[in-house]
Amino acid sequence: MKNQKKEIDRLPSECTSIIVGSKMTADGSRFISRSMDWDAMNGINFELHDDTECGPTEFVAKDSPFRCELPAKALGYSATPDCLYAGEWGSAGFNSLGVGMSSTESIFSSDEALKHDPLVPAGLAENCVFNITLPYIHSAREGVERLGKLIEKYGSAEGFGIQFIDDKETWYLENACGHLWLAQRIPDDVYFATGNQSRLRDYDPNDKDNFLAAPRLIEFAQEHGLYDPKKGKFDFHEAYARDVEVPDHTYNYPRVWYLQHMFSPSIKNDVTRNTFPVFAKAEKPITLADLRKAYRSHYDNTEHDPYLHNNPKEPYRPISIFRTLQTHILQVRPELPKEIGCINYLAMGMGDLSVFLPLYQGVKSYPEAYTKRAPEHSTPDSAYWTFRKVMTLGMVNYNKYAPLIKETYAKLEAEFDQRQKEMEANYLKVYKTSPMKAQDMLQVFSDYVLTKALHVASELAEELMTRLTKDIQTEYLFHGA
Repeated sequence: MKNQKKEIDRLPSECTSIIVGSKMTADGSRFISRSMDWDAMNGINFELHDDTECGPTEFVAKDSPFRCELPAKALGYSATPDCLYAGEWGSAGFNSLGVGMSSTESIFSSDEALKHDPLVPAGLAENCVFNITLPYIHSAREGVERLGKLIEKYGSAEGFGIQFIDDKETWYLENACGHLWLAQRIPDDVYFATGNQSRLRDYDPNDKDNFLAAPRLIEFAQEHGLYDPKKGKFDFHEAYARDVEVPDHTYNYPRVWYLQHMFSPSIKNDVTRNTFPVFAKAEKPITLADLRKAYRSHYDNTEHDPYLHNNPKEPYRPISIFRTLQTHILQVRPELPKEIGCINYLAMGMGDLSVFLPLYQGVKSYPEAYTKRAPEHSTPDSAYWTFRKVMTLGMVNYNKYAPLIKETYAKLEAEFDQRQKEMEANYLKVYKTSPMKAQDMLQVFSDYVLTKALHVASELAEELMTRLTKDIQTEYLFHGA
């Protein structure tokens, strides 16, 4: 385990995030989403926590010095942590009121900002942020307020961006350095995309409807030479964030460039410069299918496609990479009961060679394979390793095997989409008069989807293994006369 931990420490924990406002989507829903990139050897599992009046009154991190007080009363919530630390690294999910959260997008403050307000090694980091926030909030705005106060009190151990969503609003929070932060309500008529960089810029301290921030955010920047009012209005990114040639120009900028080009091709961005608009308007309504496609992308069929060209040294870092642990797309449809209106579409492993599974807020349990912890070795009874096996075999010869994986999962997602529509229609017919019957319908559907996905992935792995065996035999035949 120690050797594994050292290996994980050498890999960056970095992600790509997309937020879509309700007037920017095809059906009036809103989305927050993120790919979680870390170490393929460190699997994930699903957790469900119940409402409680007597929960733990202190959070004690298992893998850092951080600890903090907690309210005894906590809401139930879903989480998708990595397998090493149960009850930590919650990553993404909804609480029992239908408030959703995604944490965290790794971002980086400038050296100058950190000189005046350093990071706190025993402060908040990705391992704790989700689990000490989501169970104790009743709205997206309240999530920002709680997390902001925690940052001010305990300090941040690293740079991060956090997404919150409910049936009325969506918010994005970025910390600035050790104890300072800014959050902005995402306008309904735009989308937002980021990849490991602070993106927020504007801040109007008088506009409490759309901005929340640490006290003296602007004054602190002035006092320490991070912002000069004579040069124009306050720019949060310029005052506090890092912009450097390496790795931003090849690791971060290209992902934002690609996403904005995908959704808004008329925007003429320079991939080498951080002049991307913070918020953008898509040229057509964004759908769930569009977001799935975005998280599967890798500069497809271009000179920068590392898989097409079998080039692991490609300088442009793609969105879908092999060491992605999971990709989640949290959708809120305010017109529906939260039990079916709040869904986490989650793909285990790299989005490009995985299948997005609908995890409804109202579900009470998952099949055991999805809750089993299998952190360091492939095992047939772990859902994570079942899906990971498929993509690992596929990456042996991407151009030959990936089409089979993509075709199989596309058919499966199409089936699930249709079955969802049918289940939801039946659910709405009975939930007001027979809520328990509706709950049973939802649970049966969820069990069917998750179980079938495992079955399809297992069969796909066997088919890939068969084809790979045949290919290797052909290559190394050494037949006789």
